[in-house]
Amino acid sequence: MPKVIVTALAVIALSAAMMGRPAQVPRRSVAERLGYKATDRLLIINGDDTGMCHSANVATIDALDNGLLTSATIMVPCPWFTEIVRYAKSKPSADLGVHLDHTAEWQVYRWAPLLSRKEVPGLFDEDGYMWHGVEQVYAHAKASEAKAEAEAQIQRALKAGIDVTHIDSHMGTMQYNAAFHKAYIELARKYDVPLRMGSQETYEKAGFPNIRKDAEAAGLVFTDRLIHEERPAAGETRKDFWLRMIRRGLKPGITELYIHASTPTDEAKAISGSWQARATDYELFTRDPDIRKAIEDGGIIRIGYRALRDLQRKERASK
Repeated sequence: MPKVIVTALAVIALSAAMMGRPAQVPRRSVAERLGYKATDRLLIINGDDTGMCHSANVATIDALDNGLLTSATIMVPCPWFTEIVRYAKSKPSADLGVHLDHTAEWQVYRWAPLLSRKEVPGLFDEDGYMWHGVEQVYAHAKASEAKAEAEAQIQRALKAGIDVTHIDSHMGTMQYNAAFHKAYIELARKYDVPLRMGSQETYEKAGFPNIRKDAEAAGLVFTDRLIHEERPAAGETRKDFWLRMIRRGLKPGITELYIHASTPTDEAKAISGSWQARATDYELFTRDPDIRKAIEDGGIIRIGYRALRDLQRKERASK
């Protein structure tokens, strides 16, 4: 151990002893527990909405195999889930999680919960699909229903042979309500997988500032920050926005950014009004040399969620 660290720890212990209480040595960061330096900048680049449609699958698989994506999360209730299952079986090393889904936001392309209306009545809209928006879920469904449906999705992914490395929440349904977030943490504990966590500032704005402490107390491992609320400035292209985030938005520790990769097909255009942004992000994080160079020049270390899962399971098993 470097002399300066030993000296610092000795000062902490001496100060605590003089005050008549046990020394409280600061816990090492997740990055340090993974074997990196405290000053290292680590980046998870996740592909959301995998399995939603064929266009999303083609782009996400390409970005995982040939681009900069380090992980992706799957929408299990969607029609193209089986295509991703086939990919996962052909490539066991793929870092794939479950994008816990309680909404079907598009106008004409819809899907329903895995569980029946009898089991989770509040998750069904009047047409028999999931609700379009998060607030509608909160208005009609109980957190227990959301948890039951989320667990069914995790179970289906596991039974399909997917080595689930993490969970996160489509449109943030499990993360913007305290009761739903409690269920989210409980699922991560039960299946012993890391979960996407918002930045501290995000949770403070949402009105539950202690949620990250609760997740840590539950033995869960998660990133230090999530690029989520940041948006392109007026007149800023998506490429310039992502370059700004990479060059100036990453601090020491672990940051996650996510994209919704999709090819610009007729299918994608029929589903989503955001098809162009999705296609742009796919190209940027798969073939754009400037994005790749910015990561390399910045000394940024790309990691996936599998590393966090392995750390979490090792630490929880040792307690």
